[in-house]
Amino acid sequence: MSHANAALTPRQRLRLARLIVDDGWSVSAAAEYFRVSYPTAAKWARRYVELGSEGMGDRSSRPHSHPNRTPQPKVKKIVHLRIRKRLGPVQIAARLGMSASTVHAVLVRCRLNRLSHIDVKTGEPARRYEHEKPGALIHVDVKKLGNIPIGGGWRSVGRAQGGKNRAATDVNRRKGNNRGPLTGHAFVHTVIDDHSRVAYAEIHDDERADTAIEVLQRAVSWFADRGVRVERVLSDNGPAYRSHAWRHACTELGIKPKFTRPRRPQTNGKIERFHRTLAEGWAHTKHYNSESARRAALPAWLHFYNHHRPHTAIGKLPPISRMPNNLAGHYS
Repeated sequence: MSHANAALTPRQRLRLARLIVDDGWSVSAAAEYFRVSYPTAAKWARRYVELGSEGMGDRSSRPHSHPNRTPQPKVKKIVHLRIRKRLGPVQIAARLGMSASTVHAVLVRCRLNRLSHIDVKTGEPARRYEHEKPGALIHVDVKKLGNIPIGGGWRSVGRAQGGKNRAATDVNRRKGNNRGPLTGHAFVHTVIDDHSRVAYAEIHDDERADTAIEVLQRAVSWFADRGVRVERVLSDNGPAYRSHAWRHACTELGIKPKFTRPRRPQTNGKIERFHRTLAEGWAHTKHYNSESARRAALPAWLHFYNHHRPHTAIGKLPPISRMPNNLAGHYS
């Protein structure tokens, strides 16, 4: 496409060429009339003779040949070392006697520049899947977080002060002066829809089967209120999800339980990635002076995640846009 200050647009090039070829103007006269150089006017006249009006557009500046391009055998060696050994550009360059920048350019061209694109277990490029509609599959898991002592945890105030705050909170606990969550752990039970990435979460003080079942029941009802019927649920092989109570609850809800392969968390990768987003966007994003303050901030962050945060896996749209009832701001 012509730049903003171009002397000749494609339409003007065609006028110039027609004056020379069809109307018999000299190249010099046409160049002076359009205020361009002689070689420019001659070029567009030649293009018009060869290609007609179709030749008035811009051509790619890409060279016809690449004499210095990395030979294909070396490209195969780079790809092999990246996939099988998971080596970086510097290590690969040292093995093959090349520059690291050249290796990195090859990896970018082959879409292997990020190790996250390569499956850890098999070494092959990661295979991604997505179910065709909301509710066809939901992922469930538990994110374990340390409770924040009164005054702030070590991530905000440093390890020394964080330790003092935790000790003081424990002392107050023994005296019965604390209210709300105490030191220990918080268990965030999370549910995420495979197709839309819409998330549902609750915070509890344990990860027992009865708690997980209650979260699932409320999550199924929450999705039903939004026009989504849950068909399958995928979980890891934790005791709560492998229990008979979990299977019985899924049967009552009309849901088929599915489980990841042992020692294979990638199968449940969508919710594992959501946990990272949860930690970065809510759990560790700012200074909380108590666990109660952090827990109170979760509903607002979930609303932002579902309704306003662009999701790169679904075309940079918010997850709620893929739901049947996707009125912005309708749900809180």
